Amino acid sequence: MSTNAKVGDMGVHVSAPSGTARAAIIVVPEIFGVNAGIRGKCDKLAAEGYLAVAPEIFWRFAPGVELDPDVPEQFQQALGYFGQYDPNDGVLDIEAVIRAIRAGIAGHAPVTKVGLVGYCLGGRLAYMAAARTDIDASVGYYGVMIDTMLGEAHAIANPLMLHIPTADHFVGPEAQAAIHAALDPHPKVTLHDYPGLDHGFATEMGDRRDEAGANLADSRTMAFFAEHLA
Repeated sequence: MSTNAKVGDMGVHVSAPSGTARAAIIVVPEIFGVNAGIRGKCDKLAAEGYLAVAPEIFWRFAPGVELDPDVPEQFQQALGYFGQYDPNDGVLDIEAVIRAIRAGIAGHAPVTKVGLVGYCLGGRLAYMAAARTDIDASVGYYGVMIDTMLGEAHAIANPLMLHIPTADHFVGPEAQAAIHAALDPHPKVTLHDYPGLDHGFATEMGDRRDEAGANLADSRTMAFFAEHLA
């Protein structure tokens, strides 16, 4: 069952399992909003027994926006929103969603264990949430600008997994090397490289998706959550 709700002034999309939720997972979108692909990811998680909640991260200046990355004009619009966005606000939003889930969001029963999966900008927020909140487990796909925030790595107290496509044209080889150098030794962090794949390879639909890579990354994500949100 999928519904739209509010956490404060922020819209959220909620996909609920048919029975009691095994845990909750916050799904942080790319720069394209809570579009059909993100809603599809929420529905997949709900089918696995999770309460999935996708926040509208651009709610302060573009509430309800849904964009298609395969449409050039909409891609440019999304980049403009990215330029306006303050990811520090995103961490506050994630904290608000965590509290709402644990209190009982949108009429659903309270859920204590809360994970997070994020994509692109959401991947950066997955890293930031791991360092700054009490999220129980986080997963980031092709997170941008994580290399600029590695000084926060010491604060990561709960498990974090990052999926890194080696041909990511937004996160170059030097940035990837810095991420590996800082995070490979971290006892709470797991990194997975995807040789030859580019940014957006695990999108649910569209031109960027790589079927084999997406399926491999998603299987690792589900195993990670099964272990750490039990």
